[in-house]
Amino acid sequence: MIRSYQTVQEIVGPLMMVGGVAGVTYDEQVEIELANGEIRRGKVLEVNGDTALVQLYESSTGINLADAKVRFLGHPLLLGVSGDMLGRVFNGMGEPIDGGPAIIPDEMRDVNGLPMNPAARDYPNEFIQTGISTIDGLNTLVRGQKLPIFSGSGLPHANLAAQIARQAKVLGDDAGKFAVVFAAIGITFEESNFFVEEFRRTGAIDRTVLFSNLANDPAVERISTPRMALTAAEYLAFEKNMHVLVIMTDITNYAEALREVSAAKKEVPGRRGYPGYLYTDLATLYERAGRQIGKSGSITLIPILTMPEDDKTHPIPDLTGYITEGQIILSRALYRQNIHPPVDVLPSLSRLKDKGIGVGKTREDHAGTMNQLFAAYSTGKDNKELMSILGEGALTPTDLLYARFADEFEKRYVNQGYEENRSIEETLDLGWELLSILPTSELKRIKPEMIEKYYPKKDA
Repeated sequence: MIRSYQTVQEIVGPLMMVGGVAGVTYDEQVEIELANGEIRRGKVLEVNGDTALVQLYESSTGINLADAKVRFLGHPLLLGVSGDMLGRVFNGMGEPIDGGPAIIPDEMRDVNGLPMNPAARDYPNEFIQTGISTIDGLNTLVRGQKLPIFSGSGLPHANLAAQIARQAKVLGDDAGKFAVVFAAIGITFEESNFFVEEFRRTGAIDRTVLFSNLANDPAVERISTPRMALTAAEYLAFEKNMHVLVIMTDITNYAEALREVSAAKKEVPGRRGYPGYLYTDLATLYERAGRQIGKSGSITLIPILTMPEDDKTHPIPDLTGYITEGQIILSRALYRQNIHPPVDVLPSLSRLKDKGIGVGKTREDHAGTMNQLFAAYSTGKDNKELMSILGEGALTPTDLLYARFADEFEKRYVNQGYEENRSIEETLDLGWELLSILPTSELKRIKPEMIEKYYPKKDA
């Protein structure tokens, strides 16, 4: 039921205090009508007795306390969902901005959905191919997983996000039921335009729903954008039985918006000024991804965040790491060496990788080659450091082979660019090619029968 009041008591920045209200609920949508007929929107942040605190989506400039009429609409923020959302571009509030017609919704959904009930979760165990060797081969993405990308300011995470959105697919019978929901949070117009043009150029837009919230949009809209994306993903996954990959960039901008709203409400700050409920808030987003028992669809989530000052202990990456199942870390050192995408293999981790690989999923030799590549690259990096300190003469011939392996691994395996799309077979074959730099006696993490079958035979 819509209720209208003309009892605005105070406006401070983006916050408005409305007195004498009744029946108002948290997160309820609000319309503010100005004396000139202009309508602005907001939502209820807090209710205390007969007083409601309203957060404005737009600027509060020009609102007159005496004349403003405040209407409480009786419902939270809703998104009209439909299969027709695929191929469309929306703003952070779910309104089409691609020049196309409005969506005729199959249903209206509250964007503040609930995290998935743990008892209803099905275990993620099916492979998703991204076409990127460092992810597919070494930090495998599994349907229903939450695998964040930790980046730094100035690193090319936007290119990597676009590449994953273009190339990702599921293999086998479900290949035609794959969709991407892309949420751009607090980015510049140039970045937003880059994503839209990139998806159109490659045809990936046809299977993508894109939500774009720009840096100059209100902070409260930034808080709604990822929830819009997840609401669309839940509909496609659990009503249309699709496998949905949700990519969000940049979660740091989302957390900054939370901090801005929290400061405006004069809440007691937590670590580094972020609200004390940052962990809970991020969990309510991330835990909406997964697979449900009895449903064939799935939601896989890749949140991308830029670590302030490249600090992994900063609250945003720190808390994200607790909630999610691993992380892909981008390296500034590799980026300076012109290696793209600059994925730092050794500290990166996919905790569910063992569940999505092997016979019938990728290939029988995947687990062994993955472990051997990790070990060989780690040894090679250590040997290169020793070489820089003690000189090449201090290393044994085998140590020098490992150092050479590390160089080749970075040049050929990690450095694949943003246009190359490698199948899992190509990634595994390349891994064997690189391992052939080492003698078979050093391949201690691979079963002898796998070495016999896959180790490249050298010409006599």
